[in-house]
Parts: sequence; C-alpha cells; structure tokens
Amino acid sequence: MAITPNTRSSSPRPPSGPGGRFKKPISRKKICRFCADKMDYIDFKNVNLLRNFISDRGKILSSRSTGVCSYHQRGLTLAIKRARNIALLPITIL
Repeated sequence: MAITPNTRSSSPRPPSGPGGRFKKPISRKKICRFCADKMDYIDFKNVNLLRNFISDRGKILSSRSTGVCSYHQRGLTLAIKRARNIALLPITIL
C-alpha cells in the first residue's frame, strides 16, 4: 500500500493571490470634520453635533471609527462629558 502526499492543487479553496477572491478593500483616509471646518472649540451645548459621536448605548465612539484627529478627539470627549454632566446627553448604559 503506497502512501501518496497530498498536493495543494486538490485544495477546494480559491487562490488568495493577485486576482483571487480575497482582495483587500481600498479605503480612503478619513478627514477630521473639525479640522475641515476649522473649528477650534467644540461647544458642549451643540447636542446635535455631539450625538454623531456617541453610540446608541451612550458610549463615546473612537477616533478610529469616526475619523476625528487626536487633538479634536480630546476636545470632543471633554464636550461630551460636560454635556452629560448637565443632562443634555445620556450617560453610558451598562
């Protein structure tokens, strides 16, 4: 009884190289909304703006998902916390 080695050509998976099915999606670099509008102060009383940066459960979204630069993310976090303090925005629900 002879044992034959398995070959990769009999694999049911499609090739993952160039022209394969698993291509890496091309993504655009996100631009900070506050830098584009040249805002130097994020107002905590502007609830409609701040609602775009919190989840439906009340958590602050990361700058990675929103595209805000680190400088404005710190100001945004401070504005959201101030708005929560005077009950304009909901506090995180666990």
